[in-house]
Parts: sequence; C-alpha cells; structure tokens
Amino acid sequence: MATSTYLSSPNLVINSVSLQDQCHCLTFTRNIEALESTVFGVNSRVYVAGLENSTLSCDLFLSFAASETYATLKALIGTSTTVSWSSSATSPGTATNPTMTLTGAYLQELPYEMALGALGELSITFTGGVYSVLEV
Repeated sequence: MATSTYLSSPNLVINSVSLQDQCHCLTFTRNIEALESTVFGVNSRVYVAGLENSTLSCDLFLSFAASETYATLKALIGTSTTVSWSSSATSPGTATNPTMTLTGAYLQELPYEMALGALGELSITFTGGVYSVLEV
C-alpha cells in the first residue's frame, strides 16, 4: 500500500541554530561520484563509487532579527559547518523520524532577494561534508 507523508513541522538546524520557523523548502541530494573502471575486452562501461559530494538546498524567509536567518548565515559564507534536518521537530533521531546530518558542509554564497510587497527570501546550498543518519 502506498503512503504519503504531509510534512507540517520539519526541523532544520544550521550551525546549532534552529531555523525551522523560517524554512519553507528543503532539498537533499545524496551524490556519490561515479568513477569509470572499464577495462579492455568489456563491451559496456563499468563504474565504481568515488567520493561523496552531497548537497542540501534550503529556501528560507529572510529575517534580520537576532538568531534568525541573516544573523546565523552571514558568518558562515566561505566556511564549513554542520547542518541537520528531520521530517518533524517532535522526537527527531528515531527510526520513524531519522535525523540526517552533513558535517563539514560548505556554504559558498548567501544570495537574498527582496521585492516590494513580498517576503524576502534566501536560497542557499550547502555542499559536501560527511553524511550521517541518526535512527535510535
């Protein structure tokens, strides 16, 4: 039987600061680079796993208040940090609500957009880092 999950309260923590109240979209892509290992005499390409290069992209509302988006992210540009997320802020790190983490994820840029009559937004991407999952 197919199931669907309606996410009403996902959790996002960047550099030990919860930005759950500012995040409205999150996309994680686990990417392990393919290295070609084809040898003579084989009629098709063969690949082996290379380095992991995962990304976490987040769309956040722009807030200049203390401990919110801009204050949390401005010092992280050009550095590596830890980001973690789960499908719910209630009981994270369980088998039914695993907490996923990128440790040492790099934030290259902090572009933000503001327009008259619209909520300001940030679209950021963390790249690389060591991926782990907590499922107690």
